[in-house]
Amino acid sequence: MTSDNTQDTVNTNAQSGASLPLFYKQPMPLDAKKHANLSLKKNFGFAFTAGVNAVPINMIEMPQICHYYPIAFSPDANATPVALLGLRDNENLFLQADGGWDENAYIPAYIRRYPFIFSEIPNSDQLTLCVDNVSEIIEEGSDQPFFTAEGAPSDLAKNALEFCKSYHAAAQQTLDFSRALAESSLLIEREAQINVGGNKRINFSGFRIIDEAKLAELDADTFMQWRENGWLPFIYAHLFSGSQWQRLTRLLNGRLEKEAA
Repeated sequence: MTSDNTQDTVNTNAQSGASLPLFYKQPMPLDAKKHANLSLKKNFGFAFTAGVNAVPINMIEMPQICHYYPIAFSPDANATPVALLGLRDNENLFLQADGGWDENAYIPAYIRRYPFIFSEIPNSDQLTLCVDNVSEIIEEGSDQPFFTAEGAPSDLAKNALEFCKSYHAAAQQTLDFSRALAESSLLIEREAQINVGGNKRINFSGFRIIDEAKLAELDADTFMQWRENGWLPFIYAHLFSGSQWQRLTRLLNGRLEKEAA
């Protein structure tokens, strides 16, 4: 199963987990002959997100993300936009004890895409659909097969392919947007100091935000170009998301109370 999209792919020949995208441990290309009896486990939940406090997001999601999560940008040259999920290392405050997600919060597309992802085909511009080959996710048999008895892609696999196509198209748009931000010098490093229960303070750093003062001074030509690109709503969504630091603080205080009980 292939697509000609070329963004956010995984190299399936990689031997080191360090070279793999977040969450993915052993992505394998789906093959009708090799994987005729493989299926996706039902309701495997979101436990795979337990050890992260930030996840990449696409630009088109930012107007939704800003109502639930603070939006920041990575400190590297790509300035990848991310949704902040927690205030402490290796903690996702939106993950519930039963493996579910906070029912009142939007789930970022990067998380909803898992366990599927595209990988590059050697010596080709095409991509192939992969699934993370871990026992918590896939199994023999069951009623969510990747292929039909005739060897054709199942509805599950078809839907996964279409989702990945849409995701990668959005990822390309996001890359252009975030690189432009990085090159504009609008992004500044920021450290948040969060006061939580018990008179404790948490220092949260390693992220960047848009400096509103610098944005106000942006030259007219660049501003007009960004308006033509349709980027302004996403910039404002980032700025509006700053109010969600309070949500993270409330969630963390609730968790600290449970830990102290």
